[in-house]
Amino acid sequence: MPKENPLLPPVAVEHPYTLEKHNHTRVDPYFWLRERDSPEVLAHLQQEKDYYEGVTAEQRILKETLYKEIRSRIKEDDTTLPVFRNGYWYESRFKEGLEYPIHVRYNDPDHKEEAQLLFDVNAMAKGYDYYDLKGIRISFDNQYALYAEDTISRRQYTIGVKSLQDETLLADRIENTTGSGCWSESNKVFFYVKKDPETFRAYAVYRHVIGTDASEDVCVFLEEDETFNVGVYLSKSKKYIIIVSGSTLTTEYQILSASDPLGSFVLFSPRERGLEYSIDHFGDHFYILTNKDGATNFKLMRTSVDHTSTNHWEVFLDHRPEIFLEDFDCFSEFYVLAERERGLTRLRIIKWDESVDFFIPIEGETYVCDLYDNPEFDTSIIRYYVNSMTVPASVYAFDVKEKSSTLLKRQEIIGGYDENQYVSSRIWVSAKDGAKIPVSVVKRKDCKEKAPTLLYAYGSYGHTVDPTFSISRLSLLDRGFVFAIAHVRGSQYLGRPWYDSGKMEHKENTFNDFIAVSQHLLASGIAHKNKLFAMGGSAGGLLMGVILNEAPHLYRGVIAAVPFVDVVTTMLDDSIPLTTGEYDEWGNPNNEKEYNTMLSYSPYDNVKTQDYPHIYVSTGFHDSQVQYWEPAKWVLKLRKHNTAKTNVLLDIDLSAGHGGASGRFEQLKEIAKEYAFIIELADNQAF
Repeated sequence: MPKENPLLPPVAVEHPYTLEKHNHTRVDPYFWLRERDSPEVLAHLQQEKDYYEGVTAEQRILKETLYKEIRSRIKEDDTTLPVFRNGYWYESRFKEGLEYPIHVRYNDPDHKEEAQLLFDVNAMAKGYDYYDLKGIRISFDNQYALYAEDTISRRQYTIGVKSLQDETLLADRIENTTGSGCWSESNKVFFYVKKDPETFRAYAVYRHVIGTDASEDVCVFLEEDETFNVGVYLSKSKKYIIIVSGSTLTTEYQILSASDPLGSFVLFSPRERGLEYSIDHFGDHFYILTNKDGATNFKLMRTSVDHTSTNHWEVFLDHRPEIFLEDFDCFSEFYVLAERERGLTRLRIIKWDESVDFFIPIEGETYVCDLYDNPEFDTSIIRYYVNSMTVPASVYAFDVKEKSSTLLKRQEIIGGYDENQYVSSRIWVSAKDGAKIPVSVVKRKDCKEKAPTLLYAYGSYGHTVDPTFSISRLSLLDRGFVFAIAHVRGSQYLGRPWYDSGKMEHKENTFNDFIAVSQHLLASGIAHKNKLFAMGGSAGGLLMGVILNEAPHLYRGVIAAVPFVDVVTTMLDDSIPLTTGEYDEWGNPNNEKEYNTMLSYSPYDNVKTQDYPHIYVSTGFHDSQVQYWEPAKWVLKLRKHNTAKTNVLLDIDLSAGHGGASGRFEQLKEIAKEYAFIIELADNQAF
């Protein structure tokens, strides 16, 4: 980034557009940018892209250095840990120089070289700027495979079927789906979920018979409530096909015997506002992880397969206010619970007869652990994974009988990695209202005090950003950076109440928490006063937008990836994908009180005439989660009101969507851009 930028940023024509609600008027001069097919819009976006490339031209060498550096640590010839399913071992293989995996299977571990090729994603991706393969599901008889493709990055998948007998692709093609599906026992019938073509809401479950045209498919369930999305899956026992219909606060299930695909689904229990639960089947019972009867941090219940309505549910493991019960998995002789206490997850193993009850031992205060893929019931050995900000991802096999762990696979760092050169810790910061905010921190042991620091957070939807290891992050740490994750309210790091206190009318807590952590990092001497950077994406980009408006002086630079910043306008438009299903997260602006709450923090509506730091904004033209026009409008408004000599940059990928580039190496280029942005700022005090 040159000291004096000779390039002028793009200027968009202003066409004032009036938005009125609840006797309140807003005027949006850039509303017209949502005209996706307009030549003027496309021309403007190209100008933004050219401007970004021009302003950052001097970063080209640094970006390339970072990209090569990060890539050089990755083991390009690698395989995933094989998983045993129904008589076959399945694994994905990566080859040097190739962007995508090669999926194979074999039934004899001693002859892996004779593995059957399922999908070579590299070959399938040829000719596409973007390609994503997902949803591989194998039929009960191991003869067919479902798969789903997205070639645009709008998360609209086309489902296909491959015969694994003669390795041919069948004519069956089903468009505009979520990409997930499940087989019935018949091996000729499967179920899948369709998306609304305009809102992208997953709204209906269909049944397909192999060899028939998709137009003949039968809708077996239609979700008419626009705040709900649906899904379909096979129980671990393979006995039931299960439809889940859920909103932010409410879930409902329907079940069908996998041996009777032409039968009718039966309602598990009628939906009740505020009742959340998930189900799985074992033996004569369904097991239910639920918040029923005020179990804020969830409890485990069960009911017989013949009587599934809520009045038949009985407590199996009662609610404990201090323990967040995250997950449950069952095996023939025991079950496993994932319990989170004070931010740390522990795996608890209990025999069905309760003769054994213990935790898998895991050390540390910033680790992450969870169950790995365990599709088989009849086993005494389970897989789990552990990693931390200093320890690469590791998968272990735990022998329940012997109570011993064996390391199966650890992420390999090419060129060597010495975890003893790094240190991670967890600190607690007092928020504006006195709440204690946990913060995970990692740095090199030889890192100086008052170092350049990157603070990251998300803070919405109950999504918890755990302190995991990152190969790419080493490029920051080895340059003297501190990296920190603020576990702000809106996540579930400290349980469900932590989420509830960071949403709807309490959303301000998320923003205040991040600012309090920022202030602490500066006041404590962890972060240099002129070298604190902030980063967040999507709903975390909303967080970045708010802290930029409320406390811009704290930051040297801010990275906002695919940011959700035009909150009120988007939530008022129920034609935009995902809007109606988010009312219980942000509020429904058709309600005046909730409208005013959202308006009070919406980044686009609260841009001020003030000094802003350097800002890097990224977006994708095909983004289905946060439409490109939100960050495009926001950038224009920020530039107009910014009184500092700082750069506000929009980096738009005209071929990608919400998740960015699809290839494993192409994604590294995006990380290199973000890192180059802050590294140069940290090194250049003239800014």
